[in-house]
Amino acid sequence: MVDATIGHGGHSLLFGRNLGPEGVIIGLDVDEDSIRRARLKLADLKCRVALVHSNFTRIAEQLRKQGIEKADFILADLGLCSGQLADPGMGLSFQANMPLDMRIDKRIKTTAADIINEADEKCLADLIYRFGQDRASRRIARFIVRQRVNEPITTTEQLAAIVCSALARPGKKRRNRIHPATRTFQAFRIAVNNELDNIEHLLVSSPDVLRKGGSIAVISYHSLEDRMVKRNFRQNAQDDIYAVLTKKPIVPSDAETRENPRARSAKLRIARRK
Repeated sequence: MVDATIGHGGHSLLFGRNLGPEGVIIGLDVDEDSIRRARLKLADLKCRVALVHSNFTRIAEQLRKQGIEKADFILADLGLCSGQLADPGMGLSFQANMPLDMRIDKRIKTTAADIINEADEKCLADLIYRFGQDRASRRIARFIVRQRVNEPITTTEQLAAIVCSALARPGKKRRNRIHPATRTFQAFRIAVNNELDNIEHLLVSSPDVLRKGGSIAVISYHSLEDRMVKRNFRQNAQDDIYAVLTKKPIVPSDAETRENPRARSAKLRIARRK
């Protein structure tokens, strides 16, 4: 099994309990702290566990390094874990004031603050619209540029306040119940971590590393990700590479959403290698 986003090891723990000594879990993650946490959580499993500080775009290379030619199962949970959102060093949340970093992988050089303070207004608007799908992207970008003339935008609190100010238009109500800054934060996080290109790379390379009868399962959390997975699975089905096992994505029940509100937007799609 390849857990392409090991996180803190929750998924792999559940699967690993059903694997004997001959089983192997290869866990990948770009967050070194997640690797450390997962190593502790998975320490008592009977199967072999190999955790690697690596982007899942290098899945084929990391399998070869572990002496494995093909995988039986690939799991990719594309969401953030609670620990990452709460980590002040990540700068991912507007729920607390943090430095505007947003790098999951600290080997990345460019932070969210770099983009926000250096990109021109059109680039900012395009980025927020493309990755955040916010129709008010031009207005938000205009407010960002206007504010950074006075002082650099370096914290999550500053950015959230700017977005809220940009969207506080008298007489108009936002239909969504989500926080006004959610889409903008999503956009900059995706841009900083090159998330969509990385997902595309994983989806394209997965058929080559899955053995016949092996499965790939992807959990996505917003429409940009889910659309990519849906299209890839559909195309591979047309090319007789995959059998799609989920005609419609599996979504959390109302009870699960009540217990874990962050799961409300999760969508699981599964395909089997022919």
